[in-house]
Amino acid sequence: MSDWAQTQAWLRDAGFVAKNEALWLEALTHGSVGGAHDYQRLEFLGDRVLGLSIAEWLFETQADAAEGTLAQRLNALVSKHACARVARRIGVSEHVRLGRQARDDGATESDNILGDVMESLLGAQLREAGFDSARDLVRSLWADAVEGDTGRAKHPKSALQEWAAGNRRRPPEYALVDRSGPDHAARFTVRVTVHNVGEAEATASSKQEAETAAAKAFMERHG
Repeated sequence: MSDWAQTQAWLRDAGFVAKNEALWLEALTHGSVGGAHDYQRLEFLGDRVLGLSIAEWLFETQADAAEGTLAQRLNALVSKHACARVARRIGVSEHVRLGRQARDDGATESDNILGDVMESLLGAQLREAGFDSARDLVRSLWADAVEGDTGRAKHPKSALQEWAAGNRRRPPEYALVDRSGPDHAARFTVRVTVHNVGEAEATASSKQEAETAAAKAFMERHG
């Protein structure tokens, strides 16, 4: 069986249409491979497909939820972390096309890259089968997350902000204290401080995720 035949079989098992070889290989190709085509344009498209699909889904199923609640859940469900979790579940790590250095640097485990590829695959589904097909695929792949607790709990940064205000403290301050690794597998360390209370640090694959983890760590320690 050829490499494309194996990839096509995996894509179809996961629910994708996967007919046009060039389109789907582009969706799986990271910029480290070189050449004219990588997944970034399809990722741009897939990001919008995912956002609209999830927003519509939440609107239909959470009829009594306020706009802020819907937005909180939407942001959690379309985050890179959420996309990467779906990508890992369907086996994207084994099929993403990377340059040797990126692979050696552990890019197959990067939330940013796996999340990007997951979005690019949705973009490819849109291009080949239309929006309804892409939306139905989102509803299949994201069912566990939407039906579960993803985004239901208060965001750690919001919780810390409210905690500080409720305890008559200054607002929390976030500072980037370290950035390491290559661009495709970067690690960010952030420190959050509440004046006259304490601080906490956390490291993640994006600055935003590190801030969230630091806020969570602070609340676990001081909340």
